[in-house]
Amino acid sequence: MLYTFSSAHLAAIREAHNNLRTLRHLVPVLDKDGEPYYSGGASSVVFKMKDEQTGKCYALKCFTEKQEGRAEAYRQIEEELNMDGHAMAMLYYQSCKMVDWLRSRSFAHGDIRLDNIIVRPNGTLTLVDYDDMFVPAMKGRKSPTISTKNLPHPLRTIDDFGETTDDFALVSIALSLKAISLDSSLLQNYGASDRLLFAPFEYFDLSMRNDFAPLQDLLNAVEDEFGVKYSKDWKRLLKAPQNLEGEYSIREGAKVIEKKAFSECNSLKSVIIPNSVTIIEEWAFLGCYSLRSIDIPDSVTKMGVSAFRHCNSLKSVNISGGVTSIGDSAFDNCESLKTINIPDSVTSIGDYAFSDCGSLKSVNIPDSVTSIGSYAFSNCSALKSINIPNSIISIRDNAFENCTSLKSITIPNSVTSIEHDAFSGCSSLMSIHIPDSVTSIGYNAFKGCISLKNIHIPDSVTSIGSNAFEGCVSLKSIIIPDSVTRIERWTFYYCKSLKSIIIPDAVTSIGDSAFSDCKSLININIPNGVTSIGDSAFSNCYSLTSVTIPSSVIAIGMNPFCGCPADLKNESKAFIYEHNVLFNKDKTTLISYRAKEANYVIPDSVTSIGECAFLECNSLTSIIIPDSVTSIGVWAFAQCNSLTSINIPDSVTTIGNHAFYNCKSLTSINISNGVMSIGDNAFEGCVSLKSIKIPDSVTSIGDYAFGECDSLSPQVKSDIIQSFEENVF
Repeated sequence: MLYTFSSAHLAAIREAHNNLRTLRHLVPVLDKDGEPYYSGGASSVVFKMKDEQTGKCYALKCFTEKQEGRAEAYRQIEEELNMDGHAMAMLYYQSCKMVDWLRSRSFAHGDIRLDNIIVRPNGTLTLVDYDDMFVPAMKGRKSPTISTKNLPHPLRTIDDFGETTDDFALVSIALSLKAISLDSSLLQNYGASDRLLFAPFEYFDLSMRNDFAPLQDLLNAVEDEFGVKYSKDWKRLLKAPQNLEGEYSIREGAKVIEKKAFSECNSLKSVIIPNSVTIIEEWAFLGCYSLRSIDIPDSVTKMGVSAFRHCNSLKSVNISGGVTSIGDSAFDNCESLKTINIPDSVTSIGDYAFSDCGSLKSVNIPDSVTSIGSYAFSNCSALKSINIPNSIISIRDNAFENCTSLKSITIPNSVTSIEHDAFSGCSSLMSIHIPDSVTSIGYNAFKGCISLKNIHIPDSVTSIGSNAFEGCVSLKSIIIPDSVTRIERWTFYYCKSLKSIIIPDAVTSIGDSAFSDCKSLININIPNGVTSIGDSAFSNCYSLTSVTIPSSVIAIGMNPFCGCPADLKNESKAFIYEHNVLFNKDKTTLISYRAKEANYVIPDSVTSIGECAFLECNSLTSIIIPDSVTSIGVWAFAQCNSLTSINIPDSVTTIGNHAFYNCKSLTSINISNGVMSIGDNAFEGCVSLKSIKIPDSVTSIGDYAFGECDSLSPQVKSDIIQSFEENVF
């Protein structure tokens, strides 16, 4: 396994929706600065994540280094903590014994809290920490403490110090244990480490707890011969025991299958739902891993969120004509589901409704459906065909993401927008027709459609999002309609088979890496209306023979023509292009070095070496940087494989991130006394670098600045580590 730095984990979690698969339903909880909330440790970093469908928060632990025996340790911990209802019931019994014993005594412990109670191997409970204990001789004194705020009586003060001091906390713990023994999910959903279920102030009005009503139901429930709990009138099925197995028939007359009623009944293989049932609530059959088939009768009108989520063995579902909507995540991760019948009564398919149904091969969506939710069929890797009815207005974000077997799809004239990631990762999709009704194509819409050879974009489309066709490696040609005014960043990145493209006159800007790595692109015309060309816009377009910067361009980003051998012509007065080097108009910034000479002297007018200015200039062996230069941009000389030495003058104050990354022939470098900061990865991969002296002016060195500089002596490394931190290597 490859372990990485905390910073890399942080970057990945910022884009969790792109980087998580099994846990993609989780989003990072952000701090006040808009960054993912996390806590770092010696060998891991833990992020606070939230499932927005259920509102539950989770801790996502990402490891940064190897630790022997970790997997086995976690297995043992999980095994130890996986307490069933019987074990919780025994804990409740022991807590009641402790309550009876303490209440019969004339003394009190004084500080009842969970970490002062030990469960012995035989199941009995023992109290520890007697610092705040009350004995009769102390009558009239004030309490030394009121303990944690989450267990004592909410009105207790330091004057309440006597033999009944512990009563409220003990009863609260016992009540929580009783509730958890009846429904273990209560602890997971509503619990806290310092009070179990109930906080003292909640006893003023228990109706404020949305878990108390079902708890009352369970306390007053009636049971059938299988141990399944129903409401007193037998109309609501409340909870089935998790050891329920085989086939189970719900009682005739039952109307509602309550939340989590069959949740995690792992041995349950089939359920017969009678015609009396009208509602299947949220998570009703969540995690019934052995459930193989289900027949939903006409009487059912509502099917809640995650109703059959994670029913991994479910192969077929028949939904009868009463259901009007399929809730969010209703069949999410039913990985064995092969067929499903969606009746004409259904008008909406919720978010993640059939996500991760990896065995689902075809779906017939009736004309009654007006909306298909986000991620509705994402990761349905076996899905080969699907019809989208004329009633659909928008194809929502990620709706068909990673449907890797989908070869073709017809979008009806009713659709006006294709939202972001709608078909991203559909690696078998060869062609698609976009109707004239569509006005927008979202970012990542067709990203990674590696088999897509041609696509027609109608004149009705006014916007194409960033990365929309990124990685469409089979796409050979495309016509952008006149209605489009911007080509966003990374739109056609790595379309390596793209030979020709027409940019309409209406376009005013070309975004970062818009055509980067289009290795077969032979020619391109940048119209005279374009005012800005973004970072690396045409980088690594190896087949491009010529390109002209029109007079309208006033802004150029980071080396837009890096790795592009085309003849460059400049018609803009905002820039100077001479001797195959591109500068800004006053020659203070060197934007792009395109010459092939081995030696180069930077003009004295230059104060800034731009980002990626000399990137991959493999013919360059030496360079002279004048005293006028104050900053060296990120990636400025990265991968200049022939560069052997360099002198950085006193005028330079900052060396940017990755500035000399992977300069494999660089043996020596002189950093003068003006430099104050050296960026992340600045000299990473300079495997021939034998010596370097860090001047006293340097106050900060970034992470991995000298990573993989294997030729540096141990003494040099030690000297740097003493002044800075070990993470520079």
